Amino acid sequence: MGKIKIVQRIGILTAGGDCPGLNAAIRGVGKTAIVKYDMKLVGISDGFTGMINKEYRELTEKDLSGILTVGGTILGTSREKPFKSDKGKKEISKPKLISEHYDQMGLDCLVCIGGNGTIKTAHLLAQEGLNVVGIPKTIDNDVWGTDLTFGFDSAVNIATEAIDRLHSTANSHKRIMIIEVMGHNAGWIALYSGIAGGGDVILIPEIQYSDQKVAEYLIQRASENKPYSIVVVAEGIRMAVKESCSAAQSLSKKITELTGLETRETVLGYIQRGGTPSPMDRVLATRYGAAAADMIAERDYGKMVAFRNNDIVSVPLSEVSGKTKLVSENDPMVIQARNMGTSFGI
Repeated sequence: MGKIKIVQRIGILTAGGDCPGLNAAIRGVGKTAIVKYDMKLVGISDGFTGMINKEYRELTEKDLSGILTVGGTILGTSREKPFKSDKGKKEISKPKLISEHYDQMGLDCLVCIGGNGTIKTAHLLAQEGLNVVGIPKTIDNDVWGTDLTFGFDSAVNIATEAIDRLHSTANSHKRIMIIEVMGHNAGWIALYSGIAGGGDVILIPEIQYSDQKVAEYLIQRASENKPYSIVVVAEGIRMAVKESCSAAQSLSKKITELTGLETRETVLGYIQRGGTPSPMDRVLATRYGAAAADMIAERDYGKMVAFRNNDIVSVPLSEVSGKTKLVSENDPMVIQARNMGTSFGI
């Protein structure tokens, strides 16, 4: 008698903020799992909320057709953090519910696609005994252990296009234009889009800047008959005085006070997270998804797929969980920009 083939049944969810490339990653996991390994695929609704409420549906290869270029996520997402303290509550704990539903759904592995919070939750679920594989996504590019997260390239493209458009307005009106981009406490989007878009000043959370230094630099540019300046600001910059307004608005007021130069600000916001993924992000998300399916086939659990030195590898979730990848003051990109005259306010 031949061996009885045991079909693996894998669950997949997307958690945290949406970003371009999520559907490409879902497709990469699903098509590889179904076509290459004849696995069964279960789509979990709305991140970890779907695991808590046992909301899911079977996904076929047909369900994955046509989603490669689509923004958002066909599974939905949420910012549910199941391990957040729920002391004093009488109902069953969320992690225990997730474990029970994992068993009831007959899952052999759960693929968690998300950023730092999702990867941390995936690690905690692995410690609870679940077979888990993580895939890093975020426009912020701040997941530790990988050189690149999908979503980042698309966000940089969008931010750079916005900066390009501001150049003409700034030049026409001879004014300082400030553009605020996303990134939480990491300055990767500001750094890359600032360099790509020819920003004169780039301010990021990791480098403590001086309002006075920024003002002196902008006054010097004006004195050299440079008719306008572009200032690229990360949303999480450390301001001397905390204000209720945005980082760009606060900085705009300060620059106007210190320089007397006409200054305007633009907050790019959620536009950076929406829409169709760039070709680079489609490729990276697909590679991540395919690698995750390969790992599951090999029973290589408790790991996160990562991109290192232009190769797809896996790293233990224990090494990644709770860490954030930030820009160093000595990052080659920072040094290169400073060597070309870009100010970081220091």
